[in-house]
Amino acid sequence: MRISLFAVRCAVVLFPALARSQSAADSAGIRAAALDYIDGWYAADGARMERALHPELAKRNVFSDSGGRSRLIQMSAMTLVQNTRSEGGSTIPIGQRTDSVRILDIYGGAASARVRAATWVDYMHLAKFNGRWRIINVLWENDPKPPAPTTR
Repeated sequence: MRISLFAVRCAVVLFPALARSQSAADSAGIRAAALDYIDGWYAADGARMERALHPELAKRNVFSDSGGRSRLIQMSAMTLVQNTRSEGGSTIPIGQRTDSVRILDIYGGAASARVRAATWVDYMHLAKFNGRWRIINVLWENDPKPPAPTTR
């Protein structure tokens, strides 16, 4: 049986790509980690939040101070878990809570996801760590504040 050079080249090029492609199990694991994160926050369930995070997580937000200069807020996994346990988002009215998860990309053991929450969006980097998807980084952005009403 003779295999064409073209078929061999295709196999060499395509096989690694197929080996790195996402699986249904990966998508489910990523979604589960993202939901543990946001629904754990709403429920003030520190254990659920902790399950979603890598211990060296970095969560960040860029905001403008009163002088208009950009500033960086950051928190660790420990801080996020402690904040979740102490109240988390449990004061957010149930009708305002959203937990929409969109997987943006998966490549091997790395992934990006977007979570639409009550009044903010979280962009997450996740990694498959010891066989489980865990959140490594989060960059969040609050919803824009509506302009203040003007009076004449």
